[in-house]
Amino acid sequence: MTDWNTLIREVLAGEWRDPDTGQTAKVPFETIRIDNSLDGAAPDLVAPLKIGRRIAVVSDINTRDAMGKRVAQELKALGAVDEVVLPGDTHCDEPTIARVQELTRHADGVVVVGSGSLSDACKFATFKDGRKYACFATASSMNGYAASTASVTLNSGYKTSLPSHAPRGIFIDLQVCADAPIRLSAAGLGDSLCRPTAQIDWWASHRLFDTFYSATPYKLVADDEPKMIAAAADLAKHGVAANGHLQRVLTLCGFGVCFTGVSHHGSMGEHQVSHWIDMFAGKNHPGTTHGQQVGVASLAMARLHRELLSLDRPPKICATRIVEAEFVSRYGEDIGRMCYAEARKKAFDAEGAAAFNGKLEHLWPELRHELEAFLMDPADMKAALGAAGGPVTATELGLSVELWRQSMKYARDVRNRWSFLDLADDAGLLDDFLARDPQ
Repeated sequence: MTDWNTLIREVLAGEWRDPDTGQTAKVPFETIRIDNSLDGAAPDLVAPLKIGRRIAVVSDINTRDAMGKRVAQELKALGAVDEVVLPGDTHCDEPTIARVQELTRHADGVVVVGSGSLSDACKFATFKDGRKYACFATASSMNGYAASTASVTLNSGYKTSLPSHAPRGIFIDLQVCADAPIRLSAAGLGDSLCRPTAQIDWWASHRLFDTFYSATPYKLVADDEPKMIAAAADLAKHGVAANGHLQRVLTLCGFGVCFTGVSHHGSMGEHQVSHWIDMFAGKNHPGTTHGQQVGVASLAMARLHRELLSLDRPPKICATRIVEAEFVSRYGEDIGRMCYAEARKKAFDAEGAAAFNGKLEHLWPELRHELEAFLMDPADMKAALGAAGGPVTATELGLSVELWRQSMKYARDVRNRWSFLDLADDAGLLDDFLARDPQ
């Protein structure tokens, strides 16, 4: 039987050393367990964490049936258990976080049984209250289980990644994850396929603007990424081993946030596209998940990267067109001004554009070579995601082509993270690319 916890154990024990620096990496988890089945194991897994004598087990109407009821029943062996069941359309927003705080207020600690928004809502609620929590995953749908940040939609509608805390324990029953709807495993694959696009954007930002960069997160997943992609088709067959390979990448990617303190290694231009859709699609949002959107955006970003990196001469930018009134018109008063304030931080005036062009011209031959090493063939990415049962185009997501092009065009508005979307748009190349890019 495959031991899914190799390397993970080394990291938790402080025995893994960065191959380049020789430094050990420290993470804030007490334990992580990935196994084919964890049936009956909840008391033994949770007891050593000492999260309290009274535990709130939080699930939603879907994850309760998948695993929540079982975990709540098993944990009664440890003491008092309050079972909290949220609606199935839970979002990680400020009202939901406040509701989780209220519903679990009598508990010493929280055990969340679920993924995505439910996990992040409990993460941030317990962070605000200063209580410990642990997580039982019910799907291989995202890499946030092991992240020390939470993706929160503020009351203004602005979606952002906020500092939070990590679970004391992460427990992944691969059979439960494999039994989840195929779209969830495919979403996890989509969230993982951003590695090459995020790495290109992050490294380019580092070289051009001297921003922080760390290769450690990429070294952690280097051996597992090819295995995950090779097993992609088995995700569509509810394969336990395929979910094992995927969950390892998702977990190791989550470690990266703990090592670096930032999410840049797995969240750059492609994630801004997904955030824009969630924030601004409104009634036209098709109900797709974050990972599904990131998967399609990663394919588009990979095609954009390949096209720009094929140029012998670098793109030449002009001063950024940024007008506060246009942001307010596009997004409304409050969020428009927030987005404008973020976008302004990375905008170029004429003098800044000229300086940037000079630096890019000087670095381009070397930078192209460096970035090409991070590329993954977009055709291979598309084949893997399609084989897993995930959408590969905006049309398959359920978005209109017009809305998709808007999300790619304006994604740069939502966060102060420079990416090739900024480069292409300031160079006047993005609109033409979007007109030609099939969706």
